[in-house]
Order: sequence, then structure tokens, then C-alpha cells
Amino acid sequence: MAVSKKKIIIGSIIIGLILVSGFICYWYYGGFHPVNIQERVDGGEIVVYEDVVGDYSQAGPVSNKLYYSLLYTDTLNTSKGFGVFYDNPQKVERSKLRSEVGCVLDSVDSLRLNRVKAKYKVKELPQQVYIVTELPLKGYLSILLGLTKVYPAITKYCIEKGYSEDSPVTEIYDMKRKTITYRKEIKVK
Repeated sequence: MAVSKKKIIIGSIIIGLILVSGFICYWYYGGFHPVNIQERVDGGEIVVYEDVVGDYSQAGPVSNKLYYSLLYTDTLNTSKGFGVFYDNPQKVERSKLRSEVGCVLDSVDSLRLNRVKAKYKVKELPQQVYIVTELPLKGYLSILLGLTKVYPAITKYCIEKGYSEDSPVTEIYDMKRKTITYRKEIKVK
């Protein structure tokens, strides 16, 4: 009988440690950070990107490939990655999802910009009024938390305001500020 009490106590301690660890991890990666949605003028960034068709999980590897190419081949150090995600994965087949992913160019002179334009796709993201919110960026789990917290909140906001839910979302991963900025284009139904 005493052995089973020991097992129960040890099991309870292990379960307690797992729960506490999970709670701390959720907190650290931004799980308790509020999703404060606002409408504001944003955008205007110059980006180097690739068009991607297929699963959105390709975004990270494509963005990293561009980052390292810019860094080692062109000696351009960028501190922000981005993705423009055009389709809702709940409505569009994974193999047909469309996105643009890459790096945001920090201030760059026109001569270097012209050299980059000769090698890569470059454009300016539209500066306009967006639905915007931010979450902390502490690692890959922050991105996953964003999917479960931010997208439902933005969808709810669109429904409440009478906006279309079918407009692109831009995610900007700012490594210096340690934030993910989510921007949804506003389209009236």
C-alpha cells in the first residue's frame, strides 16, 4: 500500500511540474499577451521576396534562404522577415495557397537597391489603413501562438466591422524589436 502512495505522490509531482512548465512556456512565448486590434496607416516597406505556391510552412525556409543570400552574397544585413499570405488555409487547398515571403530591406541607398533589383524580386508594400496587432516574438512557438490567437481575433473584428474576411494578411517578424506585426488589408463586403 505504501508503494502505491509513493507512486501517486511521484506521479502528482511529475504532472505538476509538467503543468507549471507548460504554463511558463505559454507565458514566455506570448500566450497571455493581449491581442489589441487597431486600424492604422502602416506599410511602405521595401521588400525582397519570392512568390510561393503551396503550404505556408515553406515561408520560413524561403525567407531564411533569401536572408542568407542577401547577407553573404550582397552583404546586406536585414533584421525583419515578412510574409504576405493571400489565402485562407481553411478554404483553399494547401497545394494552392499563395504567399510572398522574404526580407524587409532596412535603409538602403539607391545604388545598392538597384543592384538588389537586378538579382531579386523587389517591391514596396502598400502604405494604407490596415487592421493591425502585434505579439512578442520569442521563437517559433510565438508564431504558432499567433495563429491560434491573432487570426481568430482578426476574423471576429472583421465580422463585427462588416469587413471581408478574404483579404491578405502580412506578418512582419522584427528581430530587433522582438515582435510579430500582423496586418490585414481592409476590404468592405
